[in-house]
Amino acid sequence: MNKELNELKTKLYKRCHEIVNERIDHAEQGICYAKDAATDDTKSSVGDKYETTREMMQQEINRNERQLAEANRLKYQLDGVSVALASDIVQLGSLVQTNDGLFFLAIALGTVELSPYSFFVISPVSPFGQTMLGKRVGECLTFNKRSYQILAIV
Repeated sequence: MNKELNELKTKLYKRCHEIVNERIDHAEQGICYAKDAATDDTKSSVGDKYETTREMMQQEINRNERQLAEANRLKYQLDGVSVALASDIVQLGSLVQTNDGLFFLAIALGTVELSPYSFFVISPVSPFGQTMLGKRVGECLTFNKRSYQILAIV
């Protein structure tokens, strides 16, 4: 199972990069769309309608810029994760199999599907990530009144 988990970890890492890159692309497209919409409205509008539309487009640009900054931050953090390191303790970059799910300690992405598995991609600085750090195979941990036993770490 560890060889299979190792291969899954590499595929999962690549999928996480794809998701983050999709978020970056989506935010960049949103910024371009909002800028284009504001420019087009400038050509055809006058008065209060122009100011309202311009303000709405500026809010949309700001929202997309925040999303872009967050996606770039995730990409930077993900680039710092090494999936090649093997360890017998849970650490950044570990894929952890428990009795109640598969967890990848990298960045905060939530559930990522990689058929036929679902992974919980979590940040090591999240409360649950902090609880997992340093644990070994066979150890148990409790989080939110739920018990987990670590079955494998890759």
